[in-house]
Amino acid sequence: MNYFMMGGPLFMSILTILLIGVVYAALQRKPILKEFGLAAIAFGFLGQLIGLLGAFEAIEAAGGVSQSILAGGLKVSSITSIYGLLIYCISLIIRILSGWKN
Repeated sequence: MNYFMMGGPLFMSILTILLIGVVYAALQRKPILKEFGLAAIAFGFLGQLIGLLGAFEAIEAAGGVSQSILAGGLKVSSITSIYGLLIYCISLIIRILSGWKN
């Protein structure tokens, strides 16, 4: 739950909805499973880029920050990308396994 809040409630909520869509599509054997996974990647990286943009604006306004603060910000901005890639990997594994069953 801590990572959820650190990653930003908006994009983490969107990604969680996409994860639910992946699970639903897998259970119903819907072909839209691939699109849910791809959307998760797109929203994950979009969340990271928007987070980085905000961080760079804050750094610019402050006139600079220490390296440890910058590293912490980069770590936090990566949470949405990692979550999006994880959801895509889940959808990919499900598609691979369902292909073997056919």
